[in-house]
Amino acid sequence: MGQGSIIGYEINEKTCQISFYNDQELEPDTLEVDSDNYQIPLIIGKLRDTWAYGKEAKRLVTIKEGFTVTRLLSKSLAGDKIEFGEETYDAVWLLSQFIQMSLQLFPEIEGIVFTVPALTEELAQMLRGIAVRMNIDKRHIFIQDYKESFCNYLFYQPKELWQYDAALFCCDRNEIRAYMLRRLRPGLGGGKTTFVTVDEVASAHMKELAAVYPVLNEDKAKEADAMFCKFIESVFDKRIVSSVFLTGEGFENNWYPKALRVLCNGRRAFIGNNLYSKGACYTAYRKLFMHIENPVYLSDDKLTDQITVNMRVDGQEMWYPIVSWGAHWYESNNQWEVLMENVEDIEFHIESLIQGNVRTEKISLEKFPRRAEYSMRLQIETLFLDEKTCKITVRDAGFGDFFPPTDFHEEKIIHLGGNDGKFNSLS
Repeated sequence: MGQGSIIGYEINEKTCQISFYNDQELEPDTLEVDSDNYQIPLIIGKLRDTWAYGKEAKRLVTIKEGFTVTRLLSKSLAGDKIEFGEETYDAVWLLSQFIQMSLQLFPEIEGIVFTVPALTEELAQMLRGIAVRMNIDKRHIFIQDYKESFCNYLFYQPKELWQYDAALFCCDRNEIRAYMLRRLRPGLGGGKTTFVTVDEVASAHMKELAAVYPVLNEDKAKEADAMFCKFIESVFDKRIVSSVFLTGEGFENNWYPKALRVLCNGRRAFIGNNLYSKGACYTAYRKLFMHIENPVYLSDDKLTDQITVNMRVDGQEMWYPIVSWGAHWYESNNQWEVLMENVEDIEFHIESLIQGNVRTEKISLEKFPRRAEYSMRLQIETLFLDEKTCKITVRDAGFGDFFPPTDFHEEKIIHLGGNDGKFNSLS
């Protein structure tokens, strides 16, 4: 696996940012656009026959040459077509061009996680489709929101930073939002796994922030600082908070010295604008190298059921998750090839965090051809029909030149409990 083949890709309506796993340092690095600047403007442009993206495309806007397109995410989701002269371009095609051009330094991508401010199934399918067309293995493409990226970033920091709650403050030029990472009830899922979630706990539009940009107005900045202090106190009320993270362009001007003292009182505080892309890069690393993820991030749009099958993986026997809690149902279609011992059926365990129970389902191999032990190769496939219905299919995959594959297959529909609005019962 080469340098920079594991990618965390943050994308929003204005910018994108790329972090890649550094094999020497064993942690993500972020691609610099200029010194200390990681943000690539989400703009694509064309001048005569040459395409440009990011700051080069932004330059075309400044000199009023060629044509440029902004707001590529929303235009792509709306299915917009963009006309320029004789040409018509699909917005999705333009977004795909932008993503490919921005990743040209990484010719062989082993795994990628896109992180977005808010996730929808449509957005996930669109970004996944773009990555598949770039020849990235579809099993190694994931999409998550900023809250999950914050989580995965923290999982790789010293444990004491999230021993209790961990706070994230995001500030743009007119609003501050506060999020809190907290552990869910201990003992869930048999107690072997730690489950966490992230809640948005408060937000405030602060007109005072307008006076902080682009030139700092000292008097108004003091008002904004005082407002932020009050906001922090309301967020921290009766909570034990281990660490605080500040992100967003709103924190760039140092207008909040008092608030910073409040934040740092008895806890560690960090500021930086590459937390989401690094968190996504850590997720990509986990997905590639961990059979069973721990800790697990849950939210009310994640699966709270897990389907496992008894397998020997890398010489170790385990109940291996073919559907994992903490995944999105639309990212859980998958295939495995397994060599069977001499068994009559395959047993699946379905474990529900919400119901707190484990049930067993079986697929009979009675009709399959009989072969010697370890020459029976099967393909197991999971296919979600909707968020609560998973179809498992087992097919005879044959065994090399000795036994060609046959048409024998069995399938089973597994009904999952889902959240049903009971996610908060896990707290």
